Amino acid sequence: MKLKTRLDYKMRRHLRLRQKIRGSAARPRMSVCITNNHVYIQFIDDDSGHTLASFSTLCLEAGKKHGMAAAKEVGKKAVEAALGKGIKQVVFDRGGQTYAGRVKAIAETAREMGIKL
Repeated sequence: MKLKTRLDYKMRRHLRLRQKIRGSAARPRMSVCITNNHVYIQFIDDDSGHTLASFSTLCLEAGKKHGMAAAKEVGKKAVEAALGKGIKQVVFDRGGQTYAGRVKAIAETAREMGIKL
């Protein structure tokens, strides 16, 4: 019998979430991906399969790439890009991550800037 790893549980959570949420042109999916080194945010229209807007820590300056401050900064820049495209409402996809820490900071930043989750 194979022991389950943390990655196995994360993948199961992510697949379970993706069965329930779906983005459209009127209300795209705000997908958050957090790795050990970077934070990525995309606004995706699942009906047409297109990414409408995106931002990540790869686009930030060298000194701002880690931790909560980077997550808040990426959230702010991603929401600015989305608002520029006319996106006001989104479906929040936390990507199998627990709603705490950097994921929560991104969601709260989006709400503060006027995106309805």
